[in-house]
Amino acid sequence: MVFNTRTADLLKFADRVIAKRSLIKTDGASVLRKLPDMGYQHQAFIGTDSPEPAHVNLPGVHMVGSLLKRWLTGTLHYAVSQEHLGYYLDEYTFRFNRRGSKSRGLLFYRLLQQAVNTDPHPLAELRNPVGAVEVPF
Repeated sequence: MVFNTRTADLLKFADRVIAKRSLIKTDGASVLRKLPDMGYQHQAFIGTDSPEPAHVNLPGVHMVGSLLKRWLTGTLHYAVSQEHLGYYLDEYTFRFNRRGSKSRGLLFYRLLQQAVNTDPHPLAELRNPVGAVEVPF
């Protein structure tokens, strides 16, 4: 399946991964106007209608998106496979969360501690974890 934000694929994805009655804040894309009919609370911020800039309405969204794009191009050179997407995003989350760390040298030490304190997992389990959510890209 090809993922296309101009189609109902985005709504199907939201329905699979977001709990009903959750508040979903979006940029006002027309395809997302059906979210309230699906059982979600929807708050759309349209930049042209808003007196405040987008970075005030959706704090951090643009920064996270631009850092993710920069990481995909600089580190992975757009070589992202659906099979490993979850692991790529886990690594990005780790890098994003550590960007303000004062003692980065301890991060590798803590990673080794976690590796030693974790039960061993066969490669097959690592590649196909139980309960993993499949992303429709």
